[in-house]
Amino acid sequence: MGKTTVCAGWAQLFAEDGFDVLVVDADPSASLASAFGIPSERTPDPLINMKELIAERTGAGKDTIGAYFKLNPHVSDLPQKYWHEVGPKGSTKLKLLVLGSITQAGSGCACPEGAFLKAMLTHTLLQREEMVLVDLAAGVEFMGRASVQGIDALVIVVEPGGRSIETANNVAKMARQLGIKSVGAIANKVTEIAQADLITSRLHEMPLLGALRYSRSLQQADLARRSVTEADAEFMQQLRRAKEALSDLIFQESKS
Repeated sequence: MGKTTVCAGWAQLFAEDGFDVLVVDADPSASLASAFGIPSERTPDPLINMKELIAERTGAGKDTIGAYFKLNPHVSDLPQKYWHEVGPKGSTKLKLLVLGSITQAGSGCACPEGAFLKAMLTHTLLQREEMVLVDLAAGVEFMGRASVQGIDALVIVVEPGGRSIETANNVAKMARQLGIKSVGAIANKVTEIAQADLITSRLHEMPLLGALRYSRSLQQADLARRSVTEADAEFMQQLRRAKEALSDLIFQESKS
């Protein structure tokens, strides 16, 4: 119950506000489908697992090591082919695209899979007309690939713990080095106000957009693979307030 829950909740709220939303799962765990309550048998296969598709688009042979490949493969037609509509059939207000991520040790990004993922992220973030929300891998690894350049905002989900706060500050520092102006944090699994206050005091040059209380209902929904957006109305209200704070932050940064 962390960044994936926030991403699913915000996607639902933005769609309810009338936006066309494309939510992208770029986490190795690929659990956004579960957060939306999509049954396991209907969960889209991550594109990173589609070896033949990647080989075709990058020009590299399937399972080939050390071969030449295209660094900027054509991918603009893929979101419509592989996204999953979330909600009533025929409704395209909210779509889920499951990219996945490289998990093999030593793969890095100098490989066809890395080039393919980078191209997909760049296309969805910079060239799609929808509002795009991306659930990225936890930690700072993705920042080194500069895969988030050009985004409007980066939101870091922080839990009440020293290591989580330290990681959040490291990610925020790297984000600013990449030129991302709007960087904020959300406190998650908060059990008392003092925890949110402590997190706020230890964040470096980024605002706390909101504090999300620990929710047993969300935990039960996660275990039962039910939609987290329908599990706890109070939690969704907290997310809506954080969403409004994010909008204010983006507006303020755009004027500076």
